[in-house]
Amino acid sequence: MSSRPAPASVQNPLPKATAWETLQVLRDVELPMIAKGPIIRRPKVVGAVERLGIEGRAVKRMQAVSEKYGRGPLMLAVPGKNMATVLDPDDVHRIIEETPEPFATAETLKRHALKHFQPKTSLISHGEERTQRRQLNEQVLDNGHPIHRMAEKFVPVVQEEADELLRLADSKGGTLTYPDYLDAWFRVVRRVVLGDSYRNDKQLTELTERLRARGNFAFLRPEDTEGRDELIRQIRAALEKGEPGSIAEFMNNVPKGDDAVPEQQVPQWLFAFDPAGMASIRGLALLASHPDRMAEAREQIQQESQEKAPLLQRLRGTVLESLRLWATTPMILRETTTEVEFEHGVMPQGTTVLIFAPFFHRDDRNLEFAHRFAPEIWDKPRTREDWPLLPFSGGTGICPGRHLVLLLTSNFLATIISKRQVELTSHSLEPGNLPSLLNNYRLEFQLRP
Repeated sequence: MSSRPAPASVQNPLPKATAWETLQVLRDVELPMIAKGPIIRRPKVVGAVERLGIEGRAVKRMQAVSEKYGRGPLMLAVPGKNMATVLDPDDVHRIIEETPEPFATAETLKRHALKHFQPKTSLISHGEERTQRRQLNEQVLDNGHPIHRMAEKFVPVVQEEADELLRLADSKGGTLTYPDYLDAWFRVVRRVVLGDSYRNDKQLTELTERLRARGNFAFLRPEDTEGRDELIRQIRAALEKGEPGSIAEFMNNVPKGDDAVPEQQVPQWLFAFDPAGMASIRGLALLASHPDRMAEAREQIQQESQEKAPLLQRLRGTVLESLRLWATTPMILRETTTEVEFEHGVMPQGTTVLIFAPFFHRDDRNLEFAHRFAPEIWDKPRTREDWPLLPFSGGTGICPGRHLVLLLTSNFLATIISKRQVELTSHSLEPGNLPSLLNNYRLEFQLRP
């Protein structure tokens, strides 16, 4: 009676880090990311990570690992769990392009975190369910178009709320703080996604944030099924209402599969618009610290002033640079559905694959612009031949709402900088040597006519 042959990943394994090296990676890379809050940020921890330069230390740790092990991927010595970190740009491109098979987005830890508020979202679905849910997201968010088909209705909303924010800052002697900025930003989000009647519905935003906070603990905290059901109920009611000029209205006119579950796709958008707010105010800080870039952005605003929904590529590039420099999704997760062969060995089925975006975004061994503000790199689409920069992930799992986020954030910033002079008063950003993290919660500006 012959015995079953050992799996290929046993016969031809990938390189594996020592226990000490694994502890160093977990300490310097994984632990700070978890401590900051993977689903919703913890402001005090973000402040500490900024002050101590911990994110820069994480990049240096990954550089040291790659210097020793070369291309990888590198298996980590985590007891009871197959886990690998990606070291090579070609492997990054391959993994994001070969999603969801054999690199599924429905990674185990991610599923446990997101089920607290959106258990049937496309991000943690697989097979036919993922196909239908992903397709619905792509259709409604207008995945393939830089200018959303409803942009002419969205842009006035953005401008109205930005003007209201400026009036509030004026009443405070010209001071603009992050909490005021975020309040205005989420008024935009609620009006665009659900409709004008939700403008002041902070309760919905607060409920979403409370459930996201539970998601920070993944499987370590029980699900608040009552709160989650209430969130889904409110979103379902908003979709049924379908207010004119909102994405809810647009979604009602889009064909859906039986497993699409529209009301469970919307919480992900409300979640994603939070880091979009972080990225845009950090973008404002970049512009305020680079007068030449501010002048370029203002010139482009003037050139496109007659457009009802302007592209504003330089401001889009500003937000993309903010996301490159200070990634709001620092760890991109995948999980292998089969054994996968790489140049240096075979990765086991069920392996959690870690792509640490800041390692690639801030690798000064390979990028001359690693630590400076370079919005011009986004003037044309990046291809597989380019170094991997992943502000919205990439490949077949790329964020379907990226163009909508850039449309709204660029027009929000355009309203502010076209009507006010902006001085960053909370930080001093050194052009050419930008910090490894910028604490958005402490950002403060002085606005002048």
